[in-house]
Amino acid sequence: MDKLLQLLSTNSKFSTAEISAMLGEPEDYIKAQIKEYESQGIIKGYQAVVNWEEVEDSYVEALIELKVTPKKETGFDDMAKMCMAFDEVESVFLMAGGYDFALIVKGESMQDIAMFVAKKLSTVDGVLSTGTHFIMRRYKDRGMNLFDPDDQADERSLIL
Repeated sequence: MDKLLQLLSTNSKFSTAEISAMLGEPEDYIKAQIKEYESQGIIKGYQAVVNWEEVEDSYVEALIELKVTPKKETGFDDMAKMCMAFDEVESVFLMAGGYDFALIVKGESMQDIAMFVAKKLSTVDGVLSTGTHFIMRRYKDRGMNLFDPDDQADERSLIL
């Protein structure tokens, strides 16, 4: 794996000077390489990993599995494009196994996600079945530890 890409995917806030020092390459080379990766579409963007449990106005997230009938001419690509068009859908993954796709879906409530699946997603031509798994808590996301057991207050009561 490309070491520059690996560093950026670990922490996109590294400065080019820091990356240059870590990789032992000139800073101008690092800047040019990043620009090239961006222009080629290898680097698609930069995002923060947010611990949404610490945010007041949070949302609900679910992993939705889809079993579909692929189209003869385009395979799974048309179904992926259709899934990507929904505002509620954050991520779309082609899978091997019992289901064809895994979608990460966001909503204001579990009811919002349930209605999205029932009224929008499951009614699409070619969707054979769905499986919904609500994400209750994130412990690790994109390599970042979001769980610190030392931060957890002990809410047990002492009964004498």
